[in-house]
Amino acid sequence: MLNSALSIIHDEHRSLAAVAHGLRYLVRESRTKNTRPDFRVLWAMISYLEEFPEKLHHPKENIYLFARLRQRTHEADKVLAELERQHGAGAQHVLDLELALGHYEAGMPDGLETFSVAVEKFADEILRHMAFEESILIPLARKHLTAEDWVEIGAAFSENGDPRFDAEADHECRDLFSRIVNLAPPPIGVGPVRTREPKSGN
Repeated sequence: MLNSALSIIHDEHRSLAAVAHGLRYLVRESRTKNTRPDFRVLWAMISYLEEFPEKLHHPKENIYLFARLRQRTHEADKVLAELERQHGAGAQHVLDLELALGHYEAGMPDGLETFSVAVEKFADEILRHMAFEESILIPLARKHLTAEDWVEIGAAFSENGDPRFDAEADHECRDLFSRIVNLAPPPIGVGPVRTREPKSGN
């Protein structure tokens, strides 16, 4: 079950990384090509970054992976404390993105610059957070957790694995990810290629 649990966690990280990289790509493209983005895509991406990690991925890590590792060893205490701090700060980071995107969409003169700074900061933080988990936390978990622990963790992360986490929310996040893929232009998704439009107010 260890491989199953880790596979799910890594898959979730890849989905989050894909959206973070996609958000960064679209903003950089707007700056480089002097175009207005498709705000539907940007809002969908931010909604995903709010819904999936904040309501599903991070809470499951806290309740299962982190808690079980804390029971098994003190070797991971500092690592867990830092990761939990990062999880706690996640909601504010997403709020910063939302405020910056609203500022940009409203046509404020510094809209693109403000949103660009927020996106770069968010992408750096979430990518660094996941790399920290995979390079530091996961090896500690592999070292100290038992087979029974991994069964519990794998079941919790699987679809419908814990009734405390609404299965409908999981389905909504999957649908939202599919919507992003269908709306976003290549190379992020399979949506239409945007034609050049002047950036009003930026």
